[in-house]
Amino acid sequence: MPGPTTAHSHASLSEPSAWVERFAPLVAPGARLLDLACGHGRHARFFAARGANVLAVDRDAAALSGLAGIARIETRVADLESGPWPIAGERFDAIVVANYLHRPLFPALLRALADDGVLLYETFARGNEAYGRPTNPDFLLERDELLRLVQGRLTVIAFEQGIASERGSTAVVQRLAATGVGRPWPPDLPGAATERS
Repeated sequence: MPGPTTAHSHASLSEPSAWVERFAPLVAPGARLLDLACGHGRHARFFAARGANVLAVDRDAAALSGLAGIARIETRVADLESGPWPIAGERFDAIVVANYLHRPLFPALLRALADDGVLLYETFARGNEAYGRPTNPDFLLERDELLRLVQGRLTVIAFEQGIASERGSTAVVQRLAATGVGRPWPPDLPGAATERS
């Protein structure tokens, strides 16, 4: 992860993000999932336990070593910020990004998502400077930036931005759950009760 992290991310090193957990039902068992800049792999573990086949990518080989031998998880050490996109030519049914931002990766990230795939993205946003690190604008999303990223490319299922207090810490975040336009519409919303006649 570029730049320093905050207590917000340290407080949840082993538990999946509540946002990712909420929209996890959009990812089918058996899906091929990319956990990008995965750190110690909290989301890789979570989705592997749900039956996904996960590629966990991070530049920190020591962090990835904790995932060795876990069923359904493949790891790849790669510096995402120098050199070519390390996953060129590969496609994923789902991509998860949490607490990471490197804007030059956005086009490659969207190309790697299957036409009916799921993108779950959550990271820090402008205004976080008031609560802790990161404070560098390179690592903070601008207002509505994730929406602009996917506009005309993906279908937005849910979007949030603002101050979030979770697990004992406060941060300014932006969160997106979106699907490829090849996914049937309307989607079943995770956590929503539905009645069908």
